[in-house]
Amino acid sequence: QVQLVESGGGLVQAGGSLRLSCTASGRIISSYTMGWFRQAPGKEREFVARISWSGSSTAYADSAKGRFTISRDNAKNTVYLQMNSLKAEDTAVYYCAAKVLVNGPYNYWGQGTQVTVSS
Repeated sequence: QVQLVESGGGLVQAGGSLRLSCTASGRIISSYTMGWFRQAPGKEREFVARISWSGSSTAYADSAKGRFTISRDNAKNTVYLQMNSLKAEDTAVYYCAAKVLVNGPYNYWGQGTQVTVSS
């Protein structure tokens, strides 16, 4: 079993930056694909970014391209999401997730961290 704990959320002004962290426990996640998702009030949860087990491959939602960067430190069992040039529409609860199989579903989810961007 994998437990994922997100941190780093908070309140920031538009144009500011935040770095989210997701630390795993219970199992080494170095072989897992990791992803970030978000859910805004009244909306469905949506994909933000993902990173391969080695960190060599990443993918982003169009809304995140050029502003967000996903990275990982397997030695620390941690994944990061650097968010720059934040906009009010980035306000959401951000979730970290892990999947065992590259083409499978996400098997493990964190509890989420709130990001609020004031305009």
